[in-house]
Amino acid sequence: MLPNRQIDFYKSFSCQPQSNKTYFCTVKEALPEIFMGKKGVLIVNLGTPDSPKTADVRKYLGEFLMDGRVIDINPALRALLVKGAIVPFRSPKSAKLYKKIWSDENGSPLLYYSIKQAELLQESLGDEYQVELAMRYQSPSIETALEKLKAANVDSLKVIALFPQYASASSGSVYQKVMELVSKWLTIPDLSFVNSFHNNELMIENFAENGRKYQPETYDHILFSFHGLPQRQLIKSDPTQNHCLKTADCCSVLTDANKFCYSAQCHDTARLIAEKLNLPKEKYTICFQSRLGNDPWVKPYTTEVVAELAKQGKKRMLVFCPAFVADCLETVYEVTVEYGEEFKALGGEKIQLVESLNDSAMFIEALHQMAVA
Repeated sequence: MLPNRQIDFYKSFSCQPQSNKTYFCTVKEALPEIFMGKKGVLIVNLGTPDSPKTADVRKYLGEFLMDGRVIDINPALRALLVKGAIVPFRSPKSAKLYKKIWSDENGSPLLYYSIKQAELLQESLGDEYQVELAMRYQSPSIETALEKLKAANVDSLKVIALFPQYASASSGSVYQKVMELVSKWLTIPDLSFVNSFHNNELMIENFAENGRKYQPETYDHILFSFHGLPQRQLIKSDPTQNHCLKTADCCSVLTDANKFCYSAQCHDTARLIAEKLNLPKEKYTICFQSRLGNDPWVKPYTTEVVAELAKQGKKRMLVFCPAFVADCLETVYEVTVEYGEEFKALGGEKIQLVESLNDSAMFIEALHQMAVA
């Protein structure tokens, strides 16, 4: 017969099935919370220079533009183009722009809000999760963030690229980099990715809520300005090779042929926000900004739409940028300053930017739901 203290020990780790018959189980089965590792969550945004100095901007642009998913041409030609032409000439100009949006207190707005998002998501998820932030280019790097999660011996890893609409040049690049690094681990945890969240209800409502503050009905026209992509990348994403740019209004409705198309997902996001705001179709335009080079990009171009609306006599425009979940150079400067100046020069009065999601509680809840799904 076992001593009483042994009987008490075994009883404390016994399991009671529905038959009411006692059977002995392992300590791990009886107290799973002791042995359960954390769940890892990696959120990744595009990136930003370490500082607005030309040298740091040059380093950032070099890494960014040498990505084969961003400039998807022959590697030798890409190296010649990026290192010999784009980076040397663009870096000083871009550095001047970054200085205009750089804060002495917070630095880069993109990095500042991304850090806030990671911190708030960690707080929301609690101690069962470990949240790490990374940038696809520059700091904090994906490699550094993954090493922290590896050191924590997480049971699973959920990767969320902070791009609502999927594109090979953004989300695809993030996921490829993660897989390249994790594939070298001896022990690979359960690994999953959020492909896109272009129709996430909380995100849509968050953008609509931000827009309502400006009373959209008082503006002459509304723009939904998304980051642009070369047309060739859209065509490559068409599995049928018979839909993209070959059928009328090929992006207006999501189908099996275009469900992974960046432009089609952008149109879907804009439509859903417009519906939340009760905007008639004639009151808003979907357009694309930040074109680089002379190759045809997805149209219409925001700069051309702004010019055309000015010619039509529009005076006040409200601009949403739903491809960005944190304000950055493309929103704070390109839209507010560059397009604002162009609009005024053509007779317009005001372009008002609707701020991005940044550190809003609603967006953090959206990330929470994606992380635990």
